[in-house]
Order: sequence, then C-alpha cells, then structure tokens
Amino acid sequence: MARVLLAGESWSTTSTHSKGFDSFITTTYAEGAGSFIAALELIGHEVTFMPSHVAADKFPSSSAELDLYDVVVLSDIGSNTLLLSASTFIKGQKQPNRLQILSDWIESGGNFLMVGGYLSFQGIEAKANYRNTLIANVLPILMEQGDDRSENPEGVFPKVVSDHNIVKNIEGNWPAILGYQKLIAKPGTQVILEVDGNPLLVIGSFGKGRVAAFASDLGPHWIPNEFLEWHGFQTLWQQTIKWLSEK
Repeated sequence: MARVLLAGESWSTTSTHSKGFDSFITTTYAEGAGSFIAALELIGHEVTFMPSHVAADKFPSSSAELDLYDVVVLSDIGSNTLLLSASTFIKGQKQPNRLQILSDWIESGGNFLMVGGYLSFQGIEAKANYRNTLIANVLPILMEQGDDRSENPEGVFPKVVSDHNIVKNIEGNWPAILGYQKLIAKPGTQVILEVDGNPLLVIGSFGKGRVAAFASDLGPHWIPNEFLEWHGFQTLWQQTIKWLSEK
C-alpha cells in the first residue's frame, strides 16, 4: 500500500456579529479531507495529513523527507503557504524552496496529485498562483492566467472519456459537481474524465514520476454530499492513488 502525504484542506473563518450597538467576533476551524482520507485508509493506504497551517512550517524541505512518502497530494493550499515559511516571511531568513525540492523529487521518481479548490491551480482571484511556480512544469495541465474557476450551482456531470484502471468498476452515471477549474491538458497526457467538455482528471508523467490533476474539490462546496456518499467516490480515489504509486 502507498504512503500518502496530503497537505492543505483546512481553513479558519472569522465572523463579526453585530447586534445593535454591540458586536463580537467568533472564529471556527474546519477540515475538508475526511472522506478522501477515509477512502484511502479503508484499503490500507497510510495517510499523513498536514492541514494548511501545519504545512506552512512542517511541509518537507528536503528530498529525504519526501522519500518517506510514495505520493504527495496538494489540495486547496496556495503556493505562498509553501514558499513563505515564517522564517522567511517574518524573519527574512533564507530557506529551501520547497516547490523546487518537490519538483526535483517528482522528476526523480516521486508521484504527485493536485486536487482543485479555491486555492489550487490558479484559484480565486489567481491567489493560489501555481502558474508562476515550478509546479506548472510538473502538472499534466496548463493553467489560465487569472481566476480559473467555473461555478456551476445548477450541477454539471463528469463523463468518463478514457478506458483506464482509475475508473474501472465505476458503473453508471456520475453525480453532479458544482464547480471546477478550467484547465487544458498538455500534449502527451491522458484525459480520464471531462466535465462540460473540459478536462476534469488528467494523468501523465514528469521525468520518472507520475502526476495527476483533478480539477474539482475533495468536498463541499464543489463536491456535494451526493457525490461524497456515492460508491464511486471511494473507488475513484483508491484507484487514482494506486495508479500513482505503481511502478
């Protein structure tokens, strides 16, 4: 079974409550990867989860640290979080470029998946900004210059367009998703899923490593509960990680 590092998929929300003359502030914390992690652990994959605020300082900064894993997954975590550790941003100290190290690790045989979200690929207002990093060379897709979201509250339906082990045994119609990132598959890659004529799941290689890009989310809001509870959700991610980690 594969050893998987998942970074991202956490957020905090700060709200101001105004009641006439008075107001007060509350904060909440949430994580969005529970169904994904459960699907992988169900069949024996070992998942190390680094929420975004933990990954900011704890994400691997050497190939030796990355070698502890077979697959690295980035989901809804912007490039600034990995480029600007506290040592660099607050103290002005030089630190290893973790995206350079990740890119080199993949080229040498590591495996990589990026999952969509408001801070994946380019993201909302292009704040994820992976197009301007070394990860752009690694990914099997091309990104838009600006905000790359397609919001579809009416629901749009994924469609299998390639016969591949990743989608083996996923029968029938797929549930709707509520949004995705607009991406373009690079030449020499394979599009497994499409939505509205756009790539949804693309796989390929970078050097000796395998890479994949999934243009929607791991959970709400782009992935509604009907999709999370559908049998194919678990199968899709189990078989994607299996393909990535195989040699």
